[in-house]
Amino acid sequence: MDVLSIGIIGSGFIARTHARSIRDYLAKACLAGIAGGSRAPGLAADFHVPHYDAVESLAASKEIDAIFITSPHHLHHEHALLCARSGKHVLLEKPMATSLDQCREIRDAYSMRGLRLMIAFSQRFRASNRKAFEIIARGDLGRIRMIQEFALVPDGLAAYPTWQQKPENLGVLFGYGIHNLDKLRWFLQSEVETVSAQAIHAESGIETSTMATMRWRNGAITNLWSSVDLGRPGFENSAFRSLIVGEKGLLDVDGYGPLRMASTGNAWQTIFVQPPIDWQGEGMFAEARMASFNAQNQEFINAILEGRDPEVTGEDGVRSVEIALALYRAASLNTVVSL
Repeated sequence: MDVLSIGIIGSGFIARTHARSIRDYLAKACLAGIAGGSRAPGLAADFHVPHYDAVESLAASKEIDAIFITSPHHLHHEHALLCARSGKHVLLEKPMATSLDQCREIRDAYSMRGLRLMIAFSQRFRASNRKAFEIIARGDLGRIRMIQEFALVPDGLAAYPTWQQKPENLGVLFGYGIHNLDKLRWFLQSEVETVSAQAIHAESGIETSTMATMRWRNGAITNLWSSVDLGRPGFENSAFRSLIVGEKGLLDVDGYGPLRMASTGNAWQTIFVQPPIDWQGEGMFAEARMASFNAQNQEFINAILEGRDPEVTGEDGVRSVEIALALYRAASLNTVVSL
């Protein structure tokens, strides 16, 4: 198999991002079809590929080798199992599914069939975050003691697509802050032991803000502030940011800006600067935005062709959802929850 034919389920903003990535950037892959959502015919026409009237038809097609699932969160379970039964490798957008049982069922379905399943945690593939991971993995900071995570985006739920404002998709922490939860697991190479949290909900019942504290099995403690309940201009450099305290120094990681490090007793040094996304000029396809998606998607393609697990596995998807749901439970019960 020299070139993989890729289908997409879903037709919104992220589906269009992946379509561009597959068509213009990936090696040994081509875009071969789109299904699902009211915008699917238009998206297929824009990229000059077949539109499938039903996701079942795309999943069953012998012209498709692998599928990117970008549908609303509450449909991930249904669509992922459909693709597994059809023998398709899948890149599944985060969050993996809306319940822990669903996540485990998806993971097991792919493992049992020997299919590749990758969860789309694109923050792992942003250059600043990867360089931070390398610094931590080398031991430059010594043992990590504490991390403060920020996921702050102004303008409230009104800035999000209608489907993401519905209770069946759970909330902002679950849809976006889950990137930070995965990043913490990745940075710390550990699992959560206990969590506590407080949350704010919109009138519809959907969670819009969460402040969470987690203790990890390796002894680290972390906080996450995830919110859309702030007006403009918001806080600078707070969309995806990590403040990391190690035994030997400090690391300030802005997923959309500078990566700075300070060894204990020394001044801050800028190690790398993530180029800003030119939303007004280049727009959604700006190279600074597309780079992480392209690297992530190429990893998925390479894993299939090389017959190995991708860098981000189904188990990673299960674990991140487990933490997010535990935080929701802790906030609801006003208690500490053990995992």
